[in-house]
Amino acid sequence: MKIAVYCSAKDAIPEAYLQLGDTLGAWIGAQGHTLVYGGATGGLMTRVSNAAKEAGARVIGVIPPRIIAAGRLASNCDQLIEVANMSERKQRMRDEADVIICLPGSYGTLDEMMDATSSAIVGEHRKPTYVLNYQGFYEPLKQQIELMRRLRFIPEQESYQLQFADTVDELFEKLKK
Repeated sequence: MKIAVYCSAKDAIPEAYLQLGDTLGAWIGAQGHTLVYGGATGGLMTRVSNAAKEAGARVIGVIPPRIIAAGRLASNCDQLIEVANMSERKQRMRDEADVIICLPGSYGTLDEMMDATSSAIVGEHRKPTYVLNYQGFYEPLKQQIELMRRLRFIPEQESYQLQFADTVDELFEKLKK
């Protein structure tokens, strides 16, 4: 299975979050899966890709020239796909993957998550998107989604939903199904 991972590229986040990257990457490799990620260095991106590679996973990086020019190209990719820009990166990662996992992150991670969701809603794909709500990181997002649902901005019968997991073990169980 090819697993796209959206996550933080920041190094200065708490160590417990960085360790999520180690855990997820090691699991991807141990299960014989392929990692599809942003191909850059930093934060959870480095930790997930290094752990996946060390555990025997094939690693596919998808990266635009601006990130390469900034000196952030990862050296651990088995395949590197260079794309024109961030919009193309999101689409290519989604196209390459069978499932999507969102770890904690910032604007880019939220953008990728919402892009995967909105493109699924309009029928561009049916790939599940799992969100790791580690230590309640995404609780405000869950509350916002519930508010949108309650006010009927989201239909009662959604055609596609994000799937939240509160722990890494819960995430792994969902991925096995």
